[in-house]
Amino acid sequence: MRIEHHRLTDVPFQQARHIGREIVPTLVILHDTASRLTPGSAAAYLAENAVGVSVHFVVERDGTIVQQVPTNRRAGHAGKSSFHGRAGCNDFSIGIEIVNPGRMTRLSESQAVTWYGEIFAISLFGIREVETPEHGRGLWMPYAEAQITAVLELLRALFEGVPTLRDIATHWYVSPGRKVDTNPLFPLEHVRARILGRDDPADAEAEAFSEPVTPTPANSKMVVVETAGDALNLRRWPSFNPNILARIPDGTPVPVLRQGRFDGRQWLQVAYAGQEGWIVAAYTAALLPA
Repeated sequence: MRIEHHRLTDVPFQQARHIGREIVPTLVILHDTASRLTPGSAAAYLAENAVGVSVHFVVERDGTIVQQVPTNRRAGHAGKSSFHGRAGCNDFSIGIEIVNPGRMTRLSESQAVTWYGEIFAISLFGIREVETPEHGRGLWMPYAEAQITAVLELLRALFEGVPTLRDIATHWYVSPGRKVDTNPLFPLEHVRARILGRDDPADAEAEAFSEPVTPTPANSKMVVVETAGDALNLRRWPSFNPNILARIPDGTPVPVLRQGRFDGRQWLQVAYAGQEGWIVAAYTAALLPA
């Protein structure tokens, strides 16, 4: 399995109706279909619909992979989204849909029901009740082992065959508060570690698109947090993706280490409570030397 001329070999190509312009993909985004498990059902909808949705790959429960959009063309899979300060993820990402019913609610002690009304036996499918800050509370179906294996094989082929790819994320990560896929049972960190084999490259990206701030005798390069009594999130990267390190109280002075503009906002890298992270500059004021 490998990428040749923007297509994955040895898998069927089911051309999507909605294929956009050429892109240079740097990111892979993983999704759940939130659909019925019937083989081909989700793929058929994603290939032909009237709402402009499309995706590059669909992975069935049995591990079958179908490609629908070439890897160098835009697909409509992420919607309103942002990744580490760069908005509009459809313009620079490859989307993979994994067949899964999505969040379910409890119908009885032994049954769970999907948003579209399908009922599953909790014990038969290993369905678990899980709550996370990103997903909220719900009942979730584990992914089939064949799916995880197929996703890993697909990702290996993509990262070997598309040299511009740099990272892997999920839909909930690039659209926080709006989407909850992949579900909390997906082994994201395991997958990222197997494919990337390194720490999150967002740190290097933040450094590349910012500049250091050096104190001078006339300017201490200190700022004070101004949030009208609230606390300001200290984030690992300059983005609103889920990456909060700490909360800085209103009125706290902090030294500025770096500065840069990401997704239309000015961000500052500061030091606070033994950690280095990023804050939105609009919620600070300059602290002049005494």
